Amino acid sequence: MPGPDRARQAAEVPGLEARRAAVRLVHAITVLGRPLDGQLESALKGLGPSDRGLARALTGGVLRNLPGLDSLIDGATRLPLPTDARARMVLRVALAGLLLLETPPHAAIATALPLLEGGPRRLVHGVLSTLIRERAKLPPPSLPGKWAARWTDSWGADEAAAAAERLGEIPPTDLCLRDATATADWCARLGGSSLMPGHVRLEGSQQVEALPGFADGAWWVQDIAASLPARLLGDVAGLRVLDMCAAPGGKTMQLAAAGAEVTALDISGPRLKRLKANLQRTGLTAAVVEADAKQWEPDAPFDAILLDAPCSATGTFRRHPDLLYLKDDLDLGALTALQQALLARAATWLKPGGRLVYAVCSLEPAEGEGETPPAGLLPDPVGPGELPAGLLPESGGAVRTRPSVWGAKGGADGFFMSRWRAPA
Repeated sequence: MPGPDRARQAAEVPGLEARRAAVRLVHAITVLGRPLDGQLESALKGLGPSDRGLARALTGGVLRNLPGLDSLIDGATRLPLPTDARARMVLRVALAGLLLLETPPHAAIATALPLLEGGPRRLVHGVLSTLIRERAKLPPPSLPGKWAARWTDSWGADEAAAAAERLGEIPPTDLCLRDATATADWCARLGGSSLMPGHVRLEGSQQVEALPGFADGAWWVQDIAASLPARLLGDVAGLRVLDMCAAPGGKTMQLAAAGAEVTALDISGPRLKRLKANLQRTGLTAAVVEADAKQWEPDAPFDAILLDAPCSATGTFRRHPDLLYLKDDLDLGALTALQQALLARAATWLKPGGRLVYAVCSLEPAEGEGETPPAGLLPDPVGPGELPAGLLPESGGAVRTRPSVWGAKGGADGFFMSRWRAPA
């Protein structure tokens, strides 16, 4: 429980506790290396809806603009603050409010100083006052750490620059519809746009539970890139389909909505609870199996298999910017070995002529283009007509969504997809 001094401060300074939570979250991610999702419940405990939203907005603003925020802080101090100093965390949050959320200058200072907990109040007050007086502007977004060099090596300078732009933006909210024929109706009803049938895009983040259609299960949240692997299986109506590593269920719901007889396989019980809840909300059905795919065996082969394999998830950085601070030094050896093992097992579970789609939400070539083709299967190249406008298959028929794809329309997660077929 907060002490009397903290409770008095919170009552006197609106938004103070939200900023305190944001400071705690920024420290957990950038210093302790803890994922944002795992820290939210404890950091936001006891906050009302508006303060919870403010804390998340401030934290996201810091993570999307941290190199620029730090450059402003370091330019206004005689000696650089330590990277783990609480004063730096407080200044990051205060500047995110000032420069991104248009917090009035006096409020930015008033909500920063009580957060120092005995720290250098004069220094923080001086930094904020200097930057306010100079009408400081946030520098253009840039990738933190080694990511600019890494993705320049992988994709070129233009794609690395596009990734920095996407990082600096709040991504849109993509919805996948249960009934693709109702796309125009849902676009009109929700005030969105569409990049392909069955998809609706809404600007910015949304309180999805309050939107029309959520309670009825008419749609679910799913980035457009994440919806493509299931689409690449083609017409699955009446087919027996395995969704490997299925939780939390977006692709399972796509396949079930398309008329497939779906088996949803995942090793995580808690994540499968979310999948079951999603199926219940949408009124869709699937056989849910909790098991390790490296040991599980099906009772019969499948007409089609979707393997959205465990990966570094670096392609989701625009929605989860904390990843860029948790995975600065990637060691992909164990992940690529697991991906290859799952791919090899999946290849043995197909009926003759059956189709397999392999996918990862990664921008690392080692997890996509560098994978060894599954033994015994034939390439099944994706054609341009199977993809939404603005996206073309690679020369070998695989699909890669990069940071520049649909950039003017809000972008998409980074994905790699390849398709294979068992000999007839």
